[in-house]
Amino acid sequence: MSTILKELFFVFWFFAPAGVANMFAFFSGKIPALKRYTYPVDCKLKFRGKRILGSHKTIRGFLVGSFSAIICVYIQIALYILLPFLPDLLAIDYLSINPILFGALAGFGALFGDAVKSFFKRQMNITPGKSWVPFDQIDYILGGIIFTWIYIRLTPIEYLLLFLFWFLVHPLTTLAGYLLKLKKEPL
Repeated sequence: MSTILKELFFVFWFFAPAGVANMFAFFSGKIPALKRYTYPVDCKLKFRGKRILGSHKTIRGFLVGSFSAIICVYIQIALYILLPFLPDLLAIDYLSINPILFGALAGFGALFGDAVKSFFKRQMNITPGKSWVPFDQIDYILGGIIFTWIYIRLTPIEYLLLFLFWFLVHPLTTLAGYLLKLKKEPL
């Protein structure tokens, strides 16, 4: 496998828990049994007369997203053990990773980044669900990078590739959600 493909695979693999958290936090609102658990993270508090985050950022989303990231890391470790070629494709030893810590940092970081962006959207009177390019595409990436950096540090080139790769993946997944009638806007 060429070096660039190996690097791209690594940044996809490394950041997958954050991507999964971002996706599952959204999907948690679509699960009928979980719909009633919608208490907002901002506890309905206001800043300058406007909600801090709004009703779309829920404790349910943070919990489901963070938990799904932890599960994702456990699956990654199992695959790392089961697939003999995988250790050669990854720049770090997944047997040395604490799955709860790494998953929680990746998941919470991605969702925290999204929440920070939501704060600024509320302050700028951008309605929830309305596209805000490029911030909707980079919020979870920056949050996930910052929080995982606390535990595992990648090279600057790996961070650049990670950012670019996941920046391009986000619109594709959003478009898929729109086509499946799960999202209101295609971007």
